[in-house]
Amino acid sequence: MKRVAKSELFRELPSVDEVVHGAEVTALANTHGVPAVTDAARSVLTRIRQEIASGLLDGSGLRLALDGLGSAIEAQLRRSLGHSLRSVINATGVILHTNLGRAPLAQEALAHIRETAGEYSNLEFDLEAGARGKRDVHVDRLFRKLLEEAASPAQSVGPVSTIVVNNNAAAVLLALNSLAEGGEVIVSRGELVEIGGSFRIPDVMAKSGATLREVGTTNRTRVADYESAINERTRLLLRVHRSNFEITGFTEQPSPGEMAALARKRGVPFMEDLGSGALVDLRNFGVEGEPSVLDSLRAGVDVVTYSGDKLLGGPQAGLISGRADLVARMRSNSLFRALRVDKLTYAALEATLLAYVKHEHDAIPTLKMMRLTKEEIGARCDAVAKSVDTPRPTRKLNIEILDGESIIGGGAAPSSVLATRLLALTCEGLSADELAARLRGSDPAIIARVEDGRVLLDLRTVFPDQDQAIAEVLQRIA
Repeated sequence: MKRVAKSELFRELPSVDEVVHGAEVTALANTHGVPAVTDAARSVLTRIRQEIASGLLDGSGLRLALDGLGSAIEAQLRRSLGHSLRSVINATGVILHTNLGRAPLAQEALAHIRETAGEYSNLEFDLEAGARGKRDVHVDRLFRKLLEEAASPAQSVGPVSTIVVNNNAAAVLLALNSLAEGGEVIVSRGELVEIGGSFRIPDVMAKSGATLREVGTTNRTRVADYESAINERTRLLLRVHRSNFEITGFTEQPSPGEMAALARKRGVPFMEDLGSGALVDLRNFGVEGEPSVLDSLRAGVDVVTYSGDKLLGGPQAGLISGRADLVARMRSNSLFRALRVDKLTYAALEATLLAYVKHEHDAIPTLKMMRLTKEEIGARCDAVAKSVDTPRPTRKLNIEILDGESIIGGGAAPSSVLATRLLALTCEGLSADELAARLRGSDPAIIARVEDGRVLLDLRTVFPDQDQAIAEVLQRIA
């Protein structure tokens, strides 16, 4: 067959104006508007020109492309006018998946956002006084209840105040700048951590205007190391939770209580960056070695910084709880206004905290996922596998159910795993990576993990009402 010259193929292409005013595209213009359809048509024609230039389209291929112009333009409109940020199904088994938005919000939090953000609210208005108020009050009262009343009289943490900024990095920055600008902050070498997004404690400290004073060694730091480093320029003792790694073996680290005693003895505030920051005892959920905010305050820590969208299970936020006088210094810092959060965050955070106050922990998706048993997840795996009922001779998809492990994620409890059951998938004619890509390209998108040549789906992080959607996608593949 004679090959058609590229120049002839280019001449067969219609103009953008001809396409837009063609009968097939007119209906799209009536629905989406001429400007949007014109942009979509231009994009489609540009793509066809590029395929001709690269030799991907011959005469017959071009005719097929031109016959499908209407459908291609409609697909382009969906991409350009649709939302880029959209929901996905997290089947990775990582509960606090940073790339997938970390903690999903409770239904009560979503309802409170809708209620208060869709209309005007009393965000900074005192209804009783009829005057300007403070946005902190909506959550500070709940933090006081959770952090002060939970301690026994013998362990009273005293007056506790809490303020909210936009993430934990901002909380650390604000606290260091307010309490230690122009002075020294003493921290163990084994705690100079870097977490995701190149967040490094030494860099944040430099930005805060404080000077880093390292003590001890990577694996062993004693109370005496901190005490010998205290001088007239010392403004703060800092302890940093190693969020996403552990040091084991020949190690030593003073307890928060020992650090607090030293801080009181020398008249220096003691701050702990917890990172994740749980408000409940996670041992009840099968997670060991992850201190709670209350644990730190009971031990005598003056200021604790932590995240809202990790173990707390709320929106992205940086939370600073501790001695009311120290928190007041941070509230009066001009940086606080630059780092403050909006009404959406306060609404979601207030609703999340109310669930803790009411002891409705299962209303918080993060905690409910951690509480799921291996048997519960296994029963759901069985149901999904049985619903993919393509007859054996024609089935391309193979489904096995295996034992596995879920992880917390988000830099929390790096050594803790939760026993689970997994759907292990292989597909005739597709590699594991290709099958995972097929799942990501489905609607809804399903995010899985690939191990040992198989695609693994962990239903711990899948909401039960999403099981059917997974089954339908697998049925189409099978």
